[in-house]
Amino acid sequence: PNIGICDSYNLCGALEFAEKISKSGTHPITGTQINFSLENTIGKLPLFASTSSGYKNLIKLSSKSYLDSSELTDAHCKITELKNNNDGLILLSGNHHGLFGKLFKLNKLKQIEEAIKELKNLFKDRFYLEIQRHNEAGEENYENFIIKLSDVNQIPLLATQEVFYLKKETYEAHDALVCIGQKNFVDDPNRMKFSDQHFIKKSEDIASLFKDIPEALENNYNFPYRFNFKPKKSAP
Repeated sequence: PNIGICDSYNLCGALEFAEKISKSGTHPITGTQINFSLENTIGKLPLFASTSSGYKNLIKLSSKSYLDSSELTDAHCKITELKNNNDGLILLSGNHHGLFGKLFKLNKLKQIEEAIKELKNLFKDRFYLEIQRHNEAGEENYENFIIKLSDVNQIPLLATQEVFYLKKETYEAHDALVCIGQKNFVDDPNRMKFSDQHFIKKSEDIASLFKDIPEALENNYNFPYRFNFKPKKSAP
């Protein structure tokens, strides 16, 4: 009934995706992962548009990330930009490669806790703490920390998967693409490497993977009901 796209740093596929998915009778959900800076660290946070004003804010933040950044840094916004540009947006905390994941690896736990509280006050019930299980190093420790934050701050958990390809057999091709993007060789032991679990999984597989945290699965199931918007073509 629903399928979403959440590209990184831009919305290049959003409109075409929404147009084609709608014609098949499936409701499209539009999001993007934008880089934000906090404590001299830059990392991604996923944002989803639940209304037309949210879509405009997505476009605004994505554009600002490029226009307001110097050529010496990755395109990003200051996290304070969310204060005046969050209407109609739903925010996720991201995975262990994202902004909070990077801060966690730097042991800036107090800074994460303070930012999480501020974001909860800002987004109210439009903020979820995200947990993912791809069998990657560092995921479990980060998940335990996120679950603790969820309990202390009463912020709902959301069970998600980061999808890079449709089928598991595509893993090697994607791995080669990562190498090209990073200008590394496949056999370089120090290069960035993902597990082979970043494919679209069946509902029953996800249910089995997160069966110990049923509330996160329930929030995942209810998540699409928060969206009644899709981007439409408009004149320039």
